[in-house]
Amino acid sequence: MQRPMHRLGVVGAGAWGTALACVARRAGREVVLWAREAEVVAAVNEDHANPLFLPGIDLDPGIRATADLAEVAEADALLLAVPAQHLGAVATALAPHLPPDRPLVICAKGIERDSGRLMGEVIAEALPGRSFAVLSGPTFAAEVARELPTAVTLAAADAELGRRLVEAIGTPRFRPYLSDDPIGVQIGGAVKNVIAIACGIVMGRQLGDNARAALITRGLAEMVRLGLAKGGRETTLMGLSGLGDLTLTCNGPQSRNLTVGIALGQGRTLAQALEGRRSVAEGVATAASVTALARRLGIEMPISAAVDAILHRGADVDETIAGLLARPFRSEGVTG
Repeated sequence: MQRPMHRLGVVGAGAWGTALACVARRAGREVVLWAREAEVVAAVNEDHANPLFLPGIDLDPGIRATADLAEVAEADALLLAVPAQHLGAVATALAPHLPPDRPLVICAKGIERDSGRLMGEVIAEALPGRSFAVLSGPTFAAEVARELPTAVTLAAADAELGRRLVEAIGTPRFRPYLSDDPIGVQIGGAVKNVIAIACGIVMGRQLGDNARAALITRGLAEMVRLGLAKGGRETTLMGLSGLGDLTLTCNGPQSRNLTVGIALGQGRTLAQALEGRRSVAEGVATAASVTALARRLGIEMPISAAVDAILHRGADVDETIAGLLARPFRSEGVTG
């Protein structure tokens, strides 16, 4: 008999994890939120707020925080919202406490830097045999927390699991759309952050809206190219978790990746661009892993490779842009 999803655990109390806790609570679930930082646990439980990561948002008193992974693992399903580069370590720490039938929802967007693994592949190794879904889409955490209308993709190979999760977290203002393509959804969530950094660089260099629109469009072609190579579907990447998230992240001033790119385009170093930030700009690490994965799969992703070169290889911004503009003329399309 399937376990009812009355109690949801959220692993990770950054901006996104806290916003997801708000979603789950509004859907009528009991919510336990795991945080690494003692001050976050205290603030959530005592002040019903998370000023460290999600300032200005009042939290439902029914959201309870804990620093104990064993406690959050007792929930009926877990939403994994830690940064992508830390998901493997947290999943490994969860393993001794997690029953084999406990469903997982991957809410992190990225590709593991050292291994090139998608988040689902990370979970499959750290927590073998567990059913999981992937939640992704155009979501600024503060807007989700304020209950502004949002639509996302929830992908699961197990259709029944996907349906149960939609019922558990869906509300009129947080609308999950079901998919059976977890790979495509993961690729969209990872690559869009890299393209957003590229768009920020263009904005910082004041190269105009035409150039940014071209980057978004050709970035989508790179996203589809990688998605197909990994076994995802093009239609998935034309949906909320691909084109939708790409559009938001490349245009919204709340985007952490976009603002990192703007700083780089204005001439700051990466260290300066990241200085003072509490929340993670996932595209910084993902640029390297996306580029390496594309190389292994034998596909071209010139925009992603250019971002990686600027971030991690000391490439000059103007010379890198000139190199992209000097590429041969080609037919438009995913393979162009």
